[in-house]
Amino acid sequence: EQADPHLLYEKSVQNVDAEVEFLGMAFSQIRRRKPVVFREDFCGTAAAACRWVEVNRRHRAFAIDIDADVLEWGRRNNLSKLKPAQKKRLELVCDDVRSVKTPAPDIIGAFNFSYWYFKERGVLLDYFRSVHRALADDGLFFLDVFGGSEAYTECREKTKGDGFTYVWEQKSYEPISGAYRCYIHFKFPDGSRLKRAFTYDWRLWTLPELRDLLSEAGFSASHVYWEGEDDDGEPNGEYTRVRKGDNDPAWIAYLVAEK
Repeated sequence: EQADPHLLYEKSVQNVDAEVEFLGMAFSQIRRRKPVVFREDFCGTAAAACRWVEVNRRHRAFAIDIDADVLEWGRRNNLSKLKPAQKKRLELVCDDVRSVKTPAPDIIGAFNFSYWYFKERGVLLDYFRSVHRALADDGLFFLDVFGGSEAYTECREKTKGDGFTYVWEQKSYEPISGAYRCYIHFKFPDGSRLKRAFTYDWRLWTLPELRDLLSEAGFSASHVYWEGEDDDGEPNGEYTRVRKGDNDPAWIAYLVAEK
């Protein structure tokens, strides 16, 4: 009852420092210049957009989400911590990511697999087309994606955090439609639990499907940045551009599309 689900989510799921660093690195690698304007689609608490304006005084950001309540949480808990000059360079927008109007960004990002809410091919294609129209002429579209054989299994994975345990549950997968239901739960040292703090009703999209859709939407090329491994074979959070991926039971990658 005392737990704040959004705060727990940021602590257990997001790493906006690494994410923002990757955006700058990959954009500079592909476009040979530094990006300035970032649009965070499905932004939730706008944590990444806030970090974007913090790291460089030239950076501007737009944070888009259709949920006014979660945007207000981000305003109270994340924007409130920014300096006045940083706040002026960030705009929260409550709107549909498929129809929102903003100045043309260098980068549009849809992270934490949020775009998987679009379960019909035509709906996801419409979103990709809207992103293509919205980007600057040399803009890039960033998506994250996960897969591997373990993605299709019904399972629970526990990770200990600072004062809580994060539980990721893959509840069900239906192979004909690709319908995919997942939950996030939290457990606490006193034995209490926050069950189904977040519910995800997704379609489990694959990399080939997504790349085909991006091409159909008008993007000139797409690139896959694959997560590397440490000496023990565990994910190391470092992403490298590759042409072929490993058939790992579980993997995470970034998909980067060029306008």
